[in-house]
Amino acid sequence: MISRRDFLQTSMAAAALYGGSGFGNWARLAAQQSLTQDKLLEFDTFGNVSLIHVTDIHAQLKPLYFREPSVNIGVGGNKGAVPHITGADFRKLYGIEDGSPTAYALTHDDFASLAKGYGKVGGLDRVSTVINAIRADRPDALLLDGGDTWHGSYTCYHTEGQDMVNVMNALKPDAMTFHWEFTLGSDRVAEIVEGLPFAALGQNIFDAEWDEPTDLFPPYKFFERGGVKIAVIGQAFPYMPIANPGWMFPEYSFGIRDERMQEMVDEVRAAGAGLVVCLSHNGFDVDKQMAGKVTGIDVILSGHTHDALPEPVLVGDTIIVASGSNGKFVSRVDLDVREGRMLGFRHKLIPIFSDVITPDPDVTKVIDAQRAPFESALSEVIGQTADDQLLYRRGNFNGTWDDLICDALISEREADIALSPGVRWGPSILPGQDITREDIWNVTSMTYGEAYRTEMTGEFLHVVLEDVADNLFNPDPYYQQGGDMVRVGGLGYRIDVSKPQGERITEMTLLKSGEAIDPAKTYQVAGWASVNQGTEGPAIWDVVEAHIAKQGVVSLDPNNSVQVVGV
Repeated sequence: MISRRDFLQTSMAAAALYGGSGFGNWARLAAQQSLTQDKLLEFDTFGNVSLIHVTDIHAQLKPLYFREPSVNIGVGGNKGAVPHITGADFRKLYGIEDGSPTAYALTHDDFASLAKGYGKVGGLDRVSTVINAIRADRPDALLLDGGDTWHGSYTCYHTEGQDMVNVMNALKPDAMTFHWEFTLGSDRVAEIVEGLPFAALGQNIFDAEWDEPTDLFPPYKFFERGGVKIAVIGQAFPYMPIANPGWMFPEYSFGIRDERMQEMVDEVRAAGAGLVVCLSHNGFDVDKQMAGKVTGIDVILSGHTHDALPEPVLVGDTIIVASGSNGKFVSRVDLDVREGRMLGFRHKLIPIFSDVITPDPDVTKVIDAQRAPFESALSEVIGQTADDQLLYRRGNFNGTWDDLICDALISEREADIALSPGVRWGPSILPGQDITREDIWNVTSMTYGEAYRTEMTGEFLHVVLEDVADNLFNPDPYYQQGGDMVRVGGLGYRIDVSKPQGERITEMTLLKSGEAIDPAKTYQVAGWASVNQGTEGPAIWDVVEAHIAKQGVVSLDPNNSVQVVGV
């Protein structure tokens, strides 16, 4: 008799014959340059349960450009494993033809030229069209939102998340979990959550004073779909007070809490759950590790690290699905669940090509209503990119958007060195494209965006870089608590990612003089997004806008200031 694990592995292999869980169907169509909405949505309905997954939308209501990373370094047991494969290696792994829409959607090479041919991606009215099509095929499909939804744009900031709440309510999700939402402040989060028409889940969201689960965020919710009792367990971002300002949500504590996750899985199984789904904002490597520690989870819908994978990853008996970010993809997972067991699955990562998918007019009206009061401010042109200048923000060490932000901090704040947080959110701007105020806010909007100016010793700068590097390159995923590496302006250094904490960063150099950073010397440093309460300074979006307005046409020198070894 075939075991459950062997059956799942056989299902995965069989799916690969059809193009890696359905991915290859649209990959081949893309290579033939014959994408249509019907072909993008084509799916061989399977089993009796369907899951729809979106995550890390970051308040992007409209179509956009979004370049995938060229560098995504894995360490420890994840070295060389997905999602830490990019570019040509990624295309080779999944059989993607160079220059195809598939290559454009999932990799970075020739991004600017491909973008001009294939157009923008995303737009929540297009996402709605895809969701509606899946629901037409499977009316009781579960729509699950992985969080980082109420954050990341001009309108989201000025409405305290209400624009995204209104639009997401129109999409009718069944449950969500959380990360950046908490930076609206705990009072505002509570106000929104209490009015949500769907479940707000987080088994790892605890009362900080009593170290007990909260009533506002239940650990799980049951759904009856396809004749199956389904338990969806929420897993919020574990490291909130480290990555974001804890003073904004002092009532809550987080953490991975995999022991409690096991308790929740056992509890829902005992209550009759035939399918257990973890709606996670851990990040992909943390989800892989948790899947190896916690037994009984059938599906992990992964978020936080913005990975877009055309096939699920199998860890033991658990499949892990990664659905990208910024509304660029929707994942559909069909499952065959019988007698309390998941016997097989089919999966499709659906790219939201905005020019191919017809927008849902009802959701377009909701989106336009949210934006209407701010339209003149959003659309004001501040500058333009040079004909050879692409602005993007992805990669472990630098993106051109952050190079521009660092230049703005040094210039506008009269600093020697600039630090910009290694956050992953923010759309791309093509060469020769206008830069609007909305574009600037899309890469700077947060509720603690003060641009500080302070003095730091060379020794303290080294400590900062080492601490952030360990958040990224600690070989144990449970200690990877941040985003990407802090971006630096005016400073060069060498990093050996294979070394332990305290030994990774060497050869720190002040770029304007070429001199080595002196541990005892003090430097003027400008930055933003400090987690410290009471930070003072102008808003980062105003700093960047002033700098771009003075530049007129933005053109950046290549950034080779960080030497990476030990990869």
